Amino acid sequence: MWFKNLRIFRLAPSWSCTADTLEAALEQQAFQPSSSRDMQSLGWVAPREDSGLVYGQNGQYLITLRADKKLLPTTVINQFAKARAQDLEEQQGFKPGRKQMKEIKEQVTDELLPKAFSVYRDTRVWLDLNNHWLVIDAAAAAKSDEVLGLLAKSMDTLPVSPLYVEQSPASAMTNWLISDEPPSGFSVDQDTELRSTSDSGAAVRYVRQSIEIDDVRKHVQAGKQCTRLALTWNDRVSFVLTEGLDIKRVNPLDVLKEGQDSSAHNEAEQFDSDFALMTGELTLLIASLVDALGGEKQA
Repeated sequence: MWFKNLRIFRLAPSWSCTADTLEAALEQQAFQPSSSRDMQSLGWVAPREDSGLVYGQNGQYLITLRADKKLLPTTVINQFAKARAQDLEEQQGFKPGRKQMKEIKEQVTDELLPKAFSVYRDTRVWLDLNNHWLVIDAAAAAKSDEVLGLLAKSMDTLPVSPLYVEQSPASAMTNWLISDEPPSGFSVDQDTELRSTSDSGAAVRYVRQSIEIDDVRKHVQAGKQCTRLALTWNDRVSFVLTEGLDIKRVNPLDVLKEGQDSSAHNEAEQFDSDFALMTGELTLLIASLVDALGGEKQA
């Protein structure tokens, strides 16, 4: 249930949407398996088997984007196209030109697509209408772009914008390391990356190892700043913060796991409990992190 990655966006405070309205909007782009001629298909699926396209709980909505993609490597296309080109060369007496090769590759692709295997992946999206957040469980920007793009197609209006804070995460994380004073409620863990601000791109990483203050200062004096930092919030959730304000490797700690509702009688009740716990904790974590970075920057 817990999101592993958080890409955070701001919903306009004036925007509101009921679960039924959101459900009707998403149905316009409900998932359909890709046809034999399509490389990829995108659409919305139920977050859990017994729900509609929107799972809602106290102003918190969970939706899921499914991407179905055909596995057709370029090397395979090129291999078949090369053989086809050789046959054509024997027939016409000269090698196919650039235009002909393009047409051959397109023809080969069309012929191979119906035989290609399909794989799908799901990307979960959490809409917090109480605090006006949209959070995507995605490590890569391309996946969050897929979500935002299909939401734009599904809904008439969705006023969403990136989250901006007053202090850059890289600058803040560097200061926390130099001063050995993380913000209140946070502690520094053992994974750290410092990267040069110059074109050289020089970087040093500490994996499962604490970094000494003297080493931090040497790296900063050499023109580096912290671009990734492992943190723990209130001894409850560990994560890695990046310079782009992405939150990765989110992990609820034992104190939360021990406090999970053990009275759930079935999977549906357990899902309800887990979702309530996750959204409650991550809402507070996001608010604390925004405060630690100087607050939200107003447009």
